[in-house]
Amino acid sequence: MRSGTRALLIFVRFVMPAMIVLSGFLLAAIGQNESAYEAGALLISAGVSVALLSLFYRVGVRGDKDRGREEQAREHFDRTGQWPGE
Repeated sequence: MRSGTRALLIFVRFVMPAMIVLSGFLLAAIGQNESAYEAGALLISAGVSVALLSLFYRVGVRGDKDRGREEQAREHFDRTGQWPGE
């Protein structure tokens, strides 16, 4: 993977959600009124949602890879009669 792509992935997965959550806490702390608290909670929720979306996507992709490996193992078993690695 190229370093630019890797940096972008790190930014989207970790830095961006952290910045959104941090901005929510700062808004609530600096605003000191009900509207600021509500907007801060909204930003915190949005940041957590971005982080969870990234996590769920990675879990889904990992599951696809596992299914692909299992399918290859089944094809190997059909050809040879032995499960790979046994």
